[in-house]
Amino acid sequence: MLVEACLLIIPAIVGLIYHEQESFRAFLISACAAAAAGGALILIKSEGSNVYAREGFAIVGLSWIMLSLFGCLPFVISRQIPNFVDAFFETVSGFTTTGSSILTDIEVLDKSILFWRSFTHWVGGMGVLVFSMIIIPLGGKRSMHLLRAESPGPSSGKLVPKMRNTAQILYGIYIALSVILLIFLLAGGMSLFDSLINVFGTAGTGGFSNYGASIAYFDSEYVDVVIGIFMILFGVNFNLYFLIFLKRGKVALRSEELHWYLGIIAFAVITIAININSIYGSVHQSLRHSFFQVASVITTTGFATMDFDLWPQYSRHLLVMLMFIGACAGSTGGGLKVSRVILLLRTVKRGMRRMIHSKSVEKVRFEGHMIEEETINTCLVYLAIYCLTGVISVVLLSLNNFTFETNVTAVISCMNNIGPGLGMVGPTGNFAAFSAFSKLLLSFDMLAGRLEFLPILLLFSSTTWKR
Repeated sequence: MLVEACLLIIPAIVGLIYHEQESFRAFLISACAAAAAGGALILIKSEGSNVYAREGFAIVGLSWIMLSLFGCLPFVISRQIPNFVDAFFETVSGFTTTGSSILTDIEVLDKSILFWRSFTHWVGGMGVLVFSMIIIPLGGKRSMHLLRAESPGPSSGKLVPKMRNTAQILYGIYIALSVILLIFLLAGGMSLFDSLINVFGTAGTGGFSNYGASIAYFDSEYVDVVIGIFMILFGVNFNLYFLIFLKRGKVALRSEELHWYLGIIAFAVITIAININSIYGSVHQSLRHSFFQVASVITTTGFATMDFDLWPQYSRHLLVMLMFIGACAGSTGGGLKVSRVILLLRTVKRGMRRMIHSKSVEKVRFEGHMIEEETINTCLVYLAIYCLTGVISVVLLSLNNFTFETNVTAVISCMNNIGPGLGMVGPTGNFAAFSAFSKLLLSFDMLAGRLEFLPILLLFSSTTWKR
């Protein structure tokens, strides 16, 4: 909460620069409220300071809920988004890097509000608690359980012996890539404010824009290519960048997950370009739009240059499949993650072989290593929770009486932290028409999807709160 109070000062300064007095006061009040809450929590002394898996999951789940509750205050206090449920939905969408929005006219908002809205992407991309670990020194096991609960992917571990140093390395890579992207966008003639907004959205793979037309507003092939490439870069496992930093680039380039990730992108870009070529009448333009949308969807960023909801059925269906797959583990992207998809496919293959040869002993291998049964079981449990949550959410969302396509893709986009779906929630649509209950339900899906379900679901289990 204290970290968030400090972060709220940054958009307050932006409000001061642009002479937005109401928004400036809203950010100051929100910062004071967050600081007061953080100070009050410091006064509460627990009986013990040990953080095990259960405590780690609970801390992460509660922290993200609290961050979203206090993070939405500037929207409400400034009256830019006066409805609390709408403001909460928008803030959760920001921190979880989803990019789904209830706003129908983005460009009327104050610049400081737009800045905070997109800045939540950048903060949430690598993980709020990972950022906090850089500032707040914790014991090795305590920080390990927090990182494990917040980091996306089948497994998380240390890059270096101390977890705090691991967090510093991750954010160092994150900041470096963000600065490089900022330089490229400025070099392309984009203004500083627009460049920062797009850096936040690209780095966090979030997708909020300060224009209703998203990236299509700039109508620039240079911008499309630069942002498209960096979306893919931010969807790569950050451990590989660390290996490159250690001059072990050959090891990084041998990554099995990286090969699958790039292979899926190449296949999708080429086949969709062929499928939409009749629309644009040019191979060059077809490849341009196909590349950008594939990069945006598989990395779960959600930027748009075209309304892909109008594309042929093959392209639309393939993009929905990419929404499920998502980016690499250990990246800022969402979705199932490429590594988890590989493990699940190989587990199915092993299961089919065992049905034929019941006594055969075969291990699942990935990245040159044998995968422990515990990791495989965790992936299967994750998939079961994922499917069950998705089905229940679609059924509850159907109470709005919207189309099946809208309901299903709305849940997929929120659970996988993508942003746009199809139908009413397509690239040119939004979530404004959903009921307050549905917005809270989808906010739950966004938080659960970003934290990979357990940190949020365990908050509803009685065993979590037993001594």
